[in-house]
Amino acid sequence: MIAFRPRGARASAFLGTALALCLAPAAMAQDMRFWTTEEQPERLARQEQLAADFEEATGIAVEVIPVTESELGTRATAAYAAGDLPDVIYHTLQYALPWAEAGLLDSDAATEVVEDLGMDTFAPGALDMAAYEGGIASVPVDGWTQMILYRKDLFEEHDLEPPTTYAAVTAAVEALNNPPEMYGFVAATKVDDNFMSQVLEHVFLANGVSPVGPDGFQELDVEKTTEVLEFYKTIADASPPGDLFWKQSREVYFAGDAAMIIWSPFILDELAGLRDSAPPTINDDPTSSDLASKTGIVTNFAGPSNPDGAAWAEMNMFGITADADIDNAIDFVKFSMSEGYMNTLAIAPEGKFPIRAGTEEEPTKYADGWAQLDVGVDRKAPLGDLYSADMIDEIVGGLDVAQRWGVEDGQLGLASKMVNTQVVNRYVREYIDGAISAEDAVAKMNDELSKVQ
Repeated sequence: MIAFRPRGARASAFLGTALALCLAPAAMAQDMRFWTTEEQPERLARQEQLAADFEEATGIAVEVIPVTESELGTRATAAYAAGDLPDVIYHTLQYALPWAEAGLLDSDAATEVVEDLGMDTFAPGALDMAAYEGGIASVPVDGWTQMILYRKDLFEEHDLEPPTTYAAVTAAVEALNNPPEMYGFVAATKVDDNFMSQVLEHVFLANGVSPVGPDGFQELDVEKTTEVLEFYKTIADASPPGDLFWKQSREVYFAGDAAMIIWSPFILDELAGLRDSAPPTINDDPTSSDLASKTGIVTNFAGPSNPDGAAWAEMNMFGITADADIDNAIDFVKFSMSEGYMNTLAIAPEGKFPIRAGTEEEPTKYADGWAQLDVGVDRKAPLGDLYSADMIDEIVGGLDVAQRWGVEDGQLGLASKMVNTQVVNRYVREYIDGAISAEDAVAKMNDELSKVQ
């Protein structure tokens, strides 16, 4: 176990003020600041309740400070320069390694939290994505994995295997594609939309293809990438015409006119008829859970060159900062991941899967509790009442094998820049439109991605 000690670039300054802090009034030593990007009123109220529960249990007061997500990076950098970071920041994966490397985060403190709570109680994929210098950069809290949603009833009717591989998806497309009554898939094809970037990264990861390695850019393997391109053309050819993004994907599936789509779990409450602004239209009842009952999901998805497959994931984390009152910050994060974990997950259960399934004594405690949290907007119901236990297990289990380009090699920052150029989107679209060959598409992607710094 890591003993409490001053850490990071400000260790000497911390030691210099330790005696003064000990002599200060108790209330001053107890006050903590917590930044969160979950600033919607209902979500903020959940976090304020979490802080109140922590204060009641420990006597340590926590000020919950909402920060607009688009401003988080700028505000954190400015606060670090001023020596005025909050104690804990709730942030997305993209900041973990850059902030740890820059000295904003105390990775020793984060590692101590995970060790104290039990490393084996955390989803291994999440810990892999948070890995930093033999420990972790920031504590994984919750996340979500992208999913293939499919018409389970139609798959069973046609004796099709669940779409866990390129081959299974291709077989299902061949059996079920009958436009305009039924499209085999609704693939993302709108080049300038982030939805296409996320879907494509999932499909590339499934076949073990990445544009980055330990030393930065690595050329896309021609054979493996050609397999990706051919597969994507198959699902694009089985999709409606036009520039397709998340909206059409959801609408066509909700109308009962698509056999498969790729989407985030934020669709789960809408799929079950709990949100009036996005109702299922498969029948005359927009509040019906009929389509949900006919839907199966796959999170881990494999291509021919990568039989283990991959699940594309987004993750939120608790970062303990370089300016934190370390003991109090550790206690707050541990509380938020144990006694207060249901409140943490209840902020938005359909998109906050538990990264801790349970404790060492009760291995499924939090996963079971999460399944009973209400989801929905205009109506509420627990996910466990809407979907089968097997489906819930698949949702949570995706985090065990979660991946993103560049995470394993410490190149998430570079990979993110590559994604943002939309180079991959552009040449995949040119290939599926028949404008260029697979060989040319791979060569053009390699040429442009190699220039990204």
